Amino acid sequence: MNRFLSALLVGCVLSVPAWAQEFSGLARIDPTQSQITDARADKVQINLSLSQGVPFRLFTLAGPPRLVLDFQEVDWTGLKSSDLVQTKAIEQAQFGTYVPGWSRLVLDLAGPMAVEQAELSVDDVTGGARLLVQLKPVSQKVFESQAGPPNDPRWDLPVPEDIAKLEPKKPDAPLRVVLDPGHGGIDPGAEAGDIDEKHLMLAFARELRELLLRSEGFEVILTRDTDYFVSLERRISLAHQAGADVFLSLHADSLAEGLAHGATVHVLSDEASDIASAKLAERHDRSDLLSGVDLSKADDQVTDILLDLARQETQPRTYSLAQALVDGMTQQGGPMNRRPLRSAAFSVLKAADIPSVLIEIGFMSSPRDLKNLQNPNWRASMAQGIRNGLQNWRRTDLEQKSLIRQ
Repeated sequence: MNRFLSALLVGCVLSVPAWAQEFSGLARIDPTQSQITDARADKVQINLSLSQGVPFRLFTLAGPPRLVLDFQEVDWTGLKSSDLVQTKAIEQAQFGTYVPGWSRLVLDLAGPMAVEQAELSVDDVTGGARLLVQLKPVSQKVFESQAGPPNDPRWDLPVPEDIAKLEPKKPDAPLRVVLDPGHGGIDPGAEAGDIDEKHLMLAFARELRELLLRSEGFEVILTRDTDYFVSLERRISLAHQAGADVFLSLHADSLAEGLAHGATVHVLSDEASDIASAKLAERHDRSDLLSGVDLSKADDQVTDILLDLARQETQPRTYSLAQALVDGMTQQGGPMNRRPLRSAAFSVLKAADIPSVLIEIGFMSSPRDLKNLQNPNWRASMAQGIRNGLQNWRRTDLEQKSLIRQ
């Protein structure tokens, strides 16, 4: 006899009964028995097979329209988006760790839809579970009225608290570097076969951290030290909390058009230096959206004059940092892009008071770069170039500050 959890949902959160919360351990997805298909009357059916029942919730988000399903941690090994999605009503599926201990599946909807039914069945004998969700088309007005993230302290992060100001640093203090491995968790970044950007950049960030710490004169913090999702806004917040002197966002993207090979260093600018950089910035922001982040109330226009003043001081230091990193990597042999220093409106670089750059170590769409990215010796050489660039910039920056004080 199966036990069932069912509810009729319209943009709301499932209440999970006590029996569902009694399960422990990691639930595993069965890729062969999990599909998203068309159902009758223009409806869509989501059928997920799990090794055991787990607490879950679901809700919708607008701009773009998405369905978000959160679970107590699930092992997605073996599941591929192309095999899971068998309907044109779903444009994209992303899945993976959201925050430690919790997993997320995000479906990018082709049009506005609402949850008509959700049912979790658990077999008393095998312990296996099946989640069945049915979606139905609704008007845009109805969809927007029901969309929005829930606020549940059992699932969500607490409201940020004010943080005490850090003590002023002495001139001879170590350079505090925040390394930001791009993507993570439900956001894999660029992919080439079984290789994805999020794992490559996490490996490189760890290697670079070790090199910097061995070189002395550095303190290093990672925005993520394992495979989970960190929003762009949260990455900047972590840099501020750490009192960062420098913020380096590490990427290895993929571009289908244009000259996309060789390392590049990007700085923040409202006007992109080129089409490729503009596309990369747009893609990064969209990845944040598709990963289930609600930005409906966000305002990316800087109106505070204090922030403008802070950027006036930080901008020349940022350009100097970017050039030092380009020189350092070039001297290590690169290879560098023919235009290695570029700019675009990358949201992750918007900390007004921290010199921040985005480094594309290479492009996974380039066979040469992809081969290099998988080579630990080549990564070590690029890490040395970045280390050398930071050391040279640090000396120049301190000298300039000394001249300004005089």
